[in-house]
Amino acid sequence: MTAILTNLFDGVAYGMLLFVLACGLAVTLGLMNFVNLAHGAFAMAGGYVCAVLVNRVGWPFFAALPLAFVASAVIGALLERTLYQHLYARSHLDQVLFSIGLVFMTVATVDYIMGSSRIFIKLPEILQGQFDIFGVGIGRYRLMIIVICGLLTVGLQLVLSKTRFGSRLRAAVDDPRAASGLGINVPQVFAFTFAFGCGLAGLGGALSAEILGLDPYFPLKFMIYFLIVVTVGGSSSITGPFLASLLLGVADVAGKYYVPKLGPFVIYTIMIVILIWRPNGLFGRTATR
Repeated sequence: MTAILTNLFDGVAYGMLLFVLACGLAVTLGLMNFVNLAHGAFAMAGGYVCAVLVNRVGWPFFAALPLAFVASAVIGALLERTLYQHLYARSHLDQVLFSIGLVFMTVATVDYIMGSSRIFIKLPEILQGQFDIFGVGIGRYRLMIIVICGLLTVGLQLVLSKTRFGSRLRAAVDDPRAASGLGINVPQVFAFTFAFGCGLAGLGGALSAEILGLDPYFPLKFMIYFLIVVTVGGSSSITGPFLASLLLGVADVAGKYYVPKLGPFVIYTIMIVILIWRPNGLFGRTATR
């Protein structure tokens, strides 16, 4: 029972981390109807910004996290204004080819500048080690991830469902021409949403660097995980990807612990079963737009 609870805790922490990494893709794909397979590149950018500030400059870890978010958001805003905005009206195939090309360019650039070695971020002592609660090992860093990611999840859901900006975003996606006629600045809404999603990816990249490691091939290695989260959860809401992240995180950790030889295939099996049962995902729309 102790092992089960420990694996459950680690799986929840991993799932929350997956959600923060993938929720930006859920926003751009589900709400903006844009397929951005280069999402992992923005996560990698945030991770490297945090690693350089902490490992080389000596900044405190908690001070570097907001800068990882801001740096990725700024990069996302610049690319959205110069490149991405020209592909909103293009086919999904064009968007996929463009973003895949951007991934390979990013991988080559980071490999040239930072090198190909895998790096981790130095954590403060307060986040190192673990403590026991009734025999269950609770890692301090994973507990912090659960708290931060939980707060981000609640905040994101409230912003999208309860605020005027969330209403404007949904209106801009459903009918850009009508939204413009109502006085909504559609390009500005899209730019802000895209930049915010990139910022969340950068924050997720900074938080995940200690657990997943960081190297130039990060966007390629974890691209499939981001897509699985959005596909299994459905791209029409944030709730679906969140529950899918928890399910896949727990399943992945449990699979690698109990059946290590087959561990990586567990989440793919779950994905296939869910998509056979619900082809549009757990919370996907029943009909295409």
